[in-house]
Amino acid sequence: AAMWVKPRASLVLFLLTVTVFLSTLTPKFYFALTVTSSFISGLIFVFEWWHFRKYGTSFIEQVSVSHLRPLIGGAENTPPATTSFSAGENETSRQNMPECKVWRNPLNLFRGAEYSRYMWVTGKEPLTYYDMNLSAQDHQNFFTCDTDALRPSDTVMQKAWRERNPQARIKAAYQALELNNDCATAYVLLAEEEATTIVDAEKYFKQALKAGEMIYRKSQNCHSQSPQHEAQLRRDTNVLVYVKRRLAMCARKLGRIREAVKMMRDLMKEFPLLSMLNIHENLLEALLELQAYADVQAVLAKYDDISLPKSAAICYTAALLKARAVSERFSPETASKRGLSTAEINAVEAIHRAVEFNPHVPKYLLEMKSLVLPPEHILKRGDSEAVAYAFFHLQHWKRIEGALNLLHCTWEGTFRMIPYPLEKGHLFYPYPSCTETADRELLPTFHEVSVYPQKELPFFIHFTAGLCSFSAMLALLTHQFPELMVIFAKAVSIISWPVKSPELSMNHLF
Repeated sequence: AAMWVKPRASLVLFLLTVTVFLSTLTPKFYFALTVTSSFISGLIFVFEWWHFRKYGTSFIEQVSVSHLRPLIGGAENTPPATTSFSAGENETSRQNMPECKVWRNPLNLFRGAEYSRYMWVTGKEPLTYYDMNLSAQDHQNFFTCDTDALRPSDTVMQKAWRERNPQARIKAAYQALELNNDCATAYVLLAEEEATTIVDAEKYFKQALKAGEMIYRKSQNCHSQSPQHEAQLRRDTNVLVYVKRRLAMCARKLGRIREAVKMMRDLMKEFPLLSMLNIHENLLEALLELQAYADVQAVLAKYDDISLPKSAAICYTAALLKARAVSERFSPETASKRGLSTAEINAVEAIHRAVEFNPHVPKYLLEMKSLVLPPEHILKRGDSEAVAYAFFHLQHWKRIEGALNLLHCTWEGTFRMIPYPLEKGHLFYPYPSCTETADRELLPTFHEVSVYPQKELPFFIHFTAGLCSFSAMLALLTHQFPELMVIFAKAVSIISWPVKSPELSMNHLF
């Protein structure tokens, strides 16, 4: 018994000291305490909210999982890499593709004539470092090969594509032209980055076409001599296809749409094996601008196939054509009374199919979210693809009377068919869970990335918001009723530490 006397006596003395200290505090102290608590919790709440909006996670939760769990002996289970497939329509082609494979944007803009002009006007950088780094890798894969060491100009261009500084790349392109005036890739770089107008870019690409065709013919004549010559032919083919495609895009931007359509059709006939470049998406957009809807349907009949990968351009263009047949006379009030006709059902199902593939697009088409310049790379079914599609196709939806009204009335019905989109889809495989992270890398920081499905707010945001509100309420009550709040605080302290008088406590202790 004597062994427990001293610790209990020390505890009682400590509680008595705390009680006496609290009884001497003034209302000003309690007011300052609650205001400070409210201010600090408010700062934590604002930071948590900002971190969640920008990165999609709670900072406190992330720190606790990443740093505290290992310290207390917990182990984080890393799930194996998952794959996603396009379901329903792609049953026959289940290829093991990475869940978040990034694709080259078929309609990507020109850096010098479009992206740079935007930055000059707004002061905002439209491209992320990650996006530009992917482009640099693409250029090295498309425009270089093992035989570049045999030609000094190609050696210079091989280094130019690796340069991070745009001015250094342009300088290297001019150096390559000094060594070889027929260096096609040097003209390509100048067209993409130095030209400040589409007209100037087209002039450079025409020079690149002239040089590229000459080199391509030489490579064709000797491609069977060795594997190195075959690699050189592949490189020269890539350069020629790239130049012709960009020339067609220049013609489209300069209003020569029929000429652009012809160039795209010829390119697809000449190089049918390069369908992975998605030149048909450029053709679809140009045909929509011409309002050649029968030709658009013919292109869709070829590329909207079970065995081919889908895209927002294909799914939403198919929905647009079916909506065009009924949108002018469509009325939700009338449809609710008489029911939907067969054509209207087909249009609604096409919209649901498109929304399931990429649920981010409707908000841009309906102008519920603001658009930014599309990135040079997109993630299929992600926000980056939605931005790229809506940037070029919004005008086509506006041109068809009633199409946006039909979309507005029906697009949200898609989500009733897929209540758990990350687990099970309806016409496609479950929605990939990694799109948000990849889109944040591809899209500029000033753009608010669209997230699907919407995430619930983390626990710590609710907790800090409640703590801030509660302490602010206590501060207000302390300011208005100081005496009552002091009595309340003392009562709470007595309830928390039920110590009576010193004499009674010491007598009871001994």
